[in-house]
Amino acid sequence: QVQLVESGGGLVQPGGSLRLSCAASGSILNIYAMGWYRQAPGKQRELVASITSRGGTNYDDSVKGRFTISRDNAKNTVYLQMYSLKPEDTAVYYCNAAKIWDYDPRRDFLPWGQGTQVTVSS
Repeated sequence: QVQLVESGGGLVQPGGSLRLSCAASGSILNIYAMGWYRQAPGKQRELVASITSRGGTNYDDSVKGRFTISRDNAKNTVYLQMYSLKPEDTAVYYCNAAKIWDYDPRRDFLPWGQGTQVTVSS
C-alpha cells in the first residue's frame, strides 16, 4: 500500500509563498491524476488542483493564477507552488487521487496522510 506524506507548510504573511510536497512511498503512475486538497476549520475538504500522470492540470477558481501544481514521476512526488497567499488559503493541505475532467478518483484513493498546515496571517 502506497503511503502519502505531505510537507512544506508553515506560517506566512498575506502575499507570501510556500511550496508543498507530497511524497509517495511507491509508484503513483497507475493513478490517472493526483491532486491537492485542503480543509479549513469548520469547512469540508475541497480539491484545489489536480494533475494527470502526463502533466495535464486543472485548478479550482479560488486558486487559479496563484497556485501551480507539478509532479516529478521519477521521485513519486507531487508539488504545489503557492504564490500570493491569502488568509482564506489557511487550511490543512492533503494530497491524493483527484478528479480531473471525467476521471473519477474514488477507485484510486489512498489512505490520507497527516496533511501539512498552511497558515496565512499577519
